[in-house]
Amino acid sequence: MAGDRARSRAVLAALADLAVPRECGGCGRPGTPWCDACRARLDDVPRQLSPRVDPGVPVWAMARYGGPMASAVVNLKEHRRRDLAPVLGRVLADGILSLAQWGDLPASDRLALVPAPTRAWAARSRGGDTVTALAREAADVLGGRVRVVPALVTAAWTRDSAGLGAGARGANLAGAVRLRRPLPSALVGAGAGPAVPVVVVDDVLTTGATVAQAVRRLRRSGAAVTGAVVLAGA
Repeated sequence: MAGDRARSRAVLAALADLAVPRECGGCGRPGTPWCDACRARLDDVPRQLSPRVDPGVPVWAMARYGGPMASAVVNLKEHRRRDLAPVLGRVLADGILSLAQWGDLPASDRLALVPAPTRAWAARSRGGDTVTALAREAADVLGGRVRVVPALVTAAWTRDSAGLGAGARGANLAGAVRLRRPLPSALVGAGAGPAVPVVVVDDVLTTGATVAQAVRRLRRSGAAVTGAVVLAGA
């Protein structure tokens, strides 16, 4: 299945190149979706964050929000550069592998990645849920024992959080993060063996309010949330 997805991405990328010349999503260099210089700048190790809103689990970022990472995230989300999803998904996957090797994520042969919720209208305006796309790309790299579970949604009445402080973001999201449906039994330990460890995934962490609400909702439903990973910490 991963091979089929890779072939499909290659076909779509080739068709896109016919319409729009490729340029690096980080610096704009022509001829490539992601240049060696930007790749080298993101060749770093995850760093633990200390968000203003404590999510109750450790949170790691793959980079600071700036430079090529900021450009890539904006291009992916706002300019529909879906060719950057595999690039940034691999960055997430590499970080998760490093955290597992260091013992910061639990030693388990299975892992569930739960994307932080995106408002429906925002996903539509961006041509799809980019956080879920990133999680799926990371899972493709990590292998078949890693599962993406898009379990969370945000209520339609929540405001855009851009420009809101930590307190306002928390109030805006209070009670707004919900489950799409009951969690799979493997995530709550209802089957044989312990519950599958859960890691929340997001693109950018600003105050930590979104991740905190996601963790709280998953834990109330019985999930064993062990941490969160984001592409960048603002």
